[in-house]
Amino acid sequence: MAPSELAVEQIDAPLVLDFLNDLETTRGNGPSSRNIRLAAIKSFMHFLEYRVPSAIEQIRRVLAIPTKKTESRLVPHLTAEEIQALLDAPDPTGWKGLRDRAMLHLCYAGGLRVSELIGLRLDDLKFQPQPSVLVHGKGRRERCLPLWKTTAAALRAWLAVRGTMPVPELFISTRCESLTRSGFKYILRKHVQTARQHCPSLTTKRVFPHIMRHTCALTVLQATKDLRKVSLWLGHANLQTTEIYTRVDPSVKLETLESVVPPKLRSGRFKVTDKLIASLQGGTFMGSKKSSK
Repeated sequence: MAPSELAVEQIDAPLVLDFLNDLETTRGNGPSSRNIRLAAIKSFMHFLEYRVPSAIEQIRRVLAIPTKKTESRLVPHLTAEEIQALLDAPDPTGWKGLRDRAMLHLCYAGGLRVSELIGLRLDDLKFQPQPSVLVHGKGRRERCLPLWKTTAAALRAWLAVRGTMPVPELFISTRCESLTRSGFKYILRKHVQTARQHCPSLTTKRVFPHIMRHTCALTVLQATKDLRKVSLWLGHANLQTTEIYTRVDPSVKLETLESVVPPKLRSGRFKVTDKLIASLQGGTFMGSKKSSK
């Protein structure tokens, strides 16, 4: 049965549980993906709650389905050497190389989501009075970000060869069409292979588009020590979302460590006696002899 053929009365707790179990067993999704799907279903149920009063008991049973506990892992990111190797991977002597170099620089410098990067238009980029880009983020939230001189130079070089195209997007495919999410993933994967030849540590890491956003966030946090600035840079609606980066940055914990007065350590001297040497050579400590008596 197609999802469009389902009636509201059929979407009950057993059906939702079967769907969630299928996600984990058949599709191999983890608890995080399961919880995201469950959150979407619950949001829909809240929508129905005031529109289908006759199904209120059925809706409440679905809303009562608990989420699964997930592991709280550190945010993956790249080191300064690794991100530099990745930015240096595109060959800036051709059309594709200039485009890819500008994309990678802007994605990292702005901490952009893939949807934000491929959705940028030509009129979102300004070079006067200072280089900046207008980013259209999630929830229709916009943020204007200044650009590093290196990023602005990469973008100018790309615009010089981009030419006049029928699409308004800043970055386009080789077919002169709007760049897709999968297209950027392919481009990133290609340059990661090149960067691994110059930076062996990249071979042990899974590099995906969002890792550049994480790396940018940690770069800003280490430079400013201000979580609020990181949140504004990334366009987070809630500061709590940005707090995940404080667990990765050790400098934040070092400031806490330096502000606390540690307890004193009792001084003392370790004396080596003939009895101790004899007990060690015999394979028996003095304390064990006493306990055996």
